Amino acid sequence: MSEDFSEDPFGDSGARPELPAPDLDFLIYSLRIQAEMSLGLLPLEDVQEPDFELASHHIDLLAMLQEKTKGNLTAEEQQTLDDSVAELRMRFVETRKKLPAK
Repeated sequence: MSEDFSEDPFGDSGARPELPAPDLDFLIYSLRIQAEMSLGLLPLEDVQEPDFELASHHIDLLAMLQEKTKGNLTAEEQQTLDDSVAELRMRFVETRKKLPAK
């Protein structure tokens, strides 16, 4: 059953949608989205200049998590974290290269 929140994002009851489970995948996803948003990579209505300092901070948080959890993750969790850090670092460099030098 799918609810339509087009008029009222919280439905008639005023209650927010159910929150996702507090797991490692969601933490990785949250930090990844924040980094992508800071790099201006998400299709938002307001196009903003990339904030490289903030993007770097989010990528560094994921890298710290990668280092501190090494050997304690499932293979799938490790792969998700490794892929996220590698891809974000690559996208950071690509985004930086696209901007004209100041």
